[in-house]
Parts: sequence; structure tokens; C-alpha cells
Amino acid sequence: MELTIVWAFIIAFAVFAYVVMDGFDLGIGVLFPTFKVGPERDMAMNSIAPVWDGNETWLVLGGGGLFAAFPLAYAIVLPATYPLIIAMLLGLVFRGVAFEFRWRDPRHRAFWDWAFTGGSLVAAMAQGMILGALLQGITVVNRAYAGSWFDWLTPYTLLTGVGTTAGYALLGATWLVWKLEGTAQDHAHKLAFRAMLATGVLMGAVSLYNLALRPEYRDRWLTAPEIWFTWPIPVLTAIAGLFLWRALAKRKEVAPFLLSLALFALGMAGLGLTMWPDVVPPDVTIFDAAAPERSQIFMLIGVGITMPLIIAYTGWAYYVFRGKVGAEGYH
Repeated sequence: MELTIVWAFIIAFAVFAYVVMDGFDLGIGVLFPTFKVGPERDMAMNSIAPVWDGNETWLVLGGGGLFAAFPLAYAIVLPATYPLIIAMLLGLVFRGVAFEFRWRDPRHRAFWDWAFTGGSLVAAMAQGMILGALLQGITVVNRAYAGSWFDWLTPYTLLTGVGTTAGYALLGATWLVWKLEGTAQDHAHKLAFRAMLATGVLMGAVSLYNLALRPEYRDRWLTAPEIWFTWPIPVLTAIAGLFLWRALAKRKEVAPFLLSLALFALGMAGLGLTMWPDVVPPDVTIFDAAAPERSQIFMLIGVGITMPLIIAYTGWAYYVFRGKVGAEGYH
């Protein structure tokens, strides 16, 4: 049981790392059309050029870890969300291709800019809707998905999709406040204010919707003794939002991005408390879905070796390319 909990936290960490790292990449793509054609767009894209592809390592680790450590959950979630997963992967492909070709094919740069934005928007919406589909519950019969092709499409999943997209836009805007300068930074600062307001409103809407979504969710947040573990989350979220607003008002550069990361961390902690111990609500817990103990131990050895390496080279890449992107488009 303890090993299963360890693996649950490993998967949660990988998902969080992907969301916050690739999240600001996707957010920049969503905001990309608002920047002026020319140096502003070049600066925005070059701010993520050294790290964007490495950020997606965490998606592989999260998906692969789910398959290896919780194979039953993997076998249920994928058929339930196939259209969304296909859309997400195609969006990521279009974004990656556009990222490379906008530099190599200047004659069609306008097309590749829109492909970059479209791929980012589709991927962000799909990721948020996958989360919503998981939270609203998946029909399981005899340890297999028993729903229809479009069970994932509901008002709730659309709300979580828009909320995730707004959150990514906040991460992207605050990243650009940190990395850019001049008029591009001023524009990013205005976008960060708007994205902060949208994210706050949508986080609140999703939280309230969760209370009406399933009785067990409401019980975990509004009844004792669970409420003693859950009440700090909304309080800390409100405090982080207030500090973010003050940091943007004072035109801080680094603090808004770090506070945006804190909002995401608190949001994921809240979702974890909402679902615990389910991995596929409402019928499959992490203990039901876990791989055999020997398999978990074997994989844990591999993760113990590879995860520190991933963290090390990711940290090194961010360190090497620290600092601002100048008007010429380079660090």
C-alpha cells in the first residue's frame, strides 16, 4: 500500500512538472496573435526556444508511469478520452512543426504562426477537458470502460478546458514579463492582468461546480474530518492570488511567474484531495489499479535513476539560458 502511494505521488509530480513547464509554452502560443508581427513575436518565441521540447519529457514520464504503475487506470482512461488525446497529440505536433518551420520558411511565416497558435490552443483545451472528463466520472463495468465515444463532452469539461487554457495563458504571460523587455514586456504585463482575472474566476467556477458534481466530492470539502485537511487550500489560493495581483501592480518581474506556479500547485493539490484515493472516479482507486508489488519496486529503481537526471538537465538548461531575450531575439 505504501509503495502504491509513492507511485501516486511520482505520477502527480510528473504531471505537475509537465503542466507548469509545457503550460507556459502553450500559453505563449495561445497569446501569440496578440503580439506584433516581427521582433515582438520573435522575442516571445525565442524565450522558450531552448527549453520547449525538453519540457515535454514530463508528459512521456507521466503517461509512461501511469501505464506501468497503474495499468488498469491507463486501460480505462485512454478509451474514455481517445478523441481528446488524439486532438492533444495532433496539437502538440502542429505546434512543434510550426515552431521549426516559421524560421525555415519565411515566405509562409504567417501560416506557421497561426499553426503555432492553433496547435497550442487545441492542446491546452484538450488537456483541460481530459481532466474534466476524469473528474466527472468514467463509466466502468467489469474493469473496462463502458461508456460512449462522446461521454467526455459536457458543459463541465468545456469549463475545465477553458479554465486550463486561461491558466496556461497566465503562465505564458508572466513568463514573458520575466523574460522580455521594452514594449513586448509592457504588452505581456497587460495580458498577465487579464489572464489572472480570468483564471481566478474560472478556478472559482470549477471549484463550485465540483461541489455539485459528485456527493463524495462535496463531503470531502464540507464535512468533518476531511474539511480540516481541505480548508487551507482555498485560503492559500486566495492569498497567492492577492500576492500575484500586488506583484503585477508593482511591476515585479520574477515574482508573478513564481506566484502563478503556486496557484497551479494549489489547484492540483485541491484536485488531488477531491479525488483521493480514486484514480478513475468513482469506482477505481489507486490500490485497485496498481501494478504488482514486484513490478512497482523494479520500476521505482529505474525512476530513482532517471528522474534525478531529468531534473538535473532541465535545471541546467534553464540556468544556461537564464536572463532576458533582447530585442535582437537572442538570450
